[in-house]
Amino acid sequence: MAKSSPTVGAPASSCCSPITQEALPPAAAAELARMFKALGDPVRLRILSRITSAPDGEICVCDITSDAFDVSGPTISHHLRVLREAGLIEGERRGTWIYYRPVRPAIEKLAVILQS
Repeated sequence: MAKSSPTVGAPASSCCSPITQEALPPAAAAELARMFKALGDPVRLRILSRITSAPDGEICVCDITSDAFDVSGPTISHHLRVLREAGLIEGERRGTWIYYRPVRPAIEKLAVILQS
């Protein structure tokens, strides 16, 4: 029986097997490649790490654009958009700020696919 392609937000356990157990279907490979490509930039990887390690499970954009990164605010916004479009984070506007949180099933999907 063929596995269905993974979708962002689906539980990781229903997504995929580790790549050492079976070949990825084309649709699953395309979706996972988009996520991995988003993480291929060191700044985006650090931003995601900062979001996923936030004590409250989310972080204000004002805390991401602080002096922690040696790039401009618009560049941070671009990186956040790439992560959001890849399905790795989601944001919620509260007043003038946006609070970002990780999409845990998507991150778990990446972890599961790399297990050997």
